[in-house]
Amino acid sequence: MDRELTRRLHRDYITVYRISGLITHGILLAFIITYFSFALFWDWTLIPGWTALAIVAATFVLFTWIIPQLKYARFQYELFDDELEIQSGLIFLSNVLVPMVRVQHVELESGPLMRKYDLSSVSVVTAATTHRISGLKQPEAQQLKRRIGILAKVDDQDE
Repeated sequence: MDRELTRRLHRDYITVYRISGLITHGILLAFIITYFSFALFWDWTLIPGWTALAIVAATFVLFTWIIPQLKYARFQYELFDDELEIQSGLIFLSNVLVPMVRVQHVELESGPLMRKYDLSSVSVVTAATTHRISGLKQPEAQQLKRRIGILAKVDDQDE
């Protein structure tokens, strides 16, 4: 049988995505508070501050609660002997087939927040673009990287 692996992202990825959204929106909120402080001190109009606050509130709900759940629900990948199939998207769904003969190299990445939750991203690099599978548990990501490397006949220079 040609099919190797059908998988989804790990549920911890939703938590990491939400924490990242909280950090980003916290920084934006600090800028808005700074603007309000200056506006009150120098008697500027408060309209830009209220507008920014409304936008940050809307994007907070969108990027901290709705989008992480949708990304988790819509993302999946399958590994075959000859290709990697990745399905993703929020409004417009995309289904990409990456032929193993086109793979140039495979990378494993993990930022500080993802490392805290033992998550990694696998990046599959072709001449045209980079395809990223984020939110895999570290052992699963390493196994996927090695398997793609073997199937694509890529030298593992990281080890």
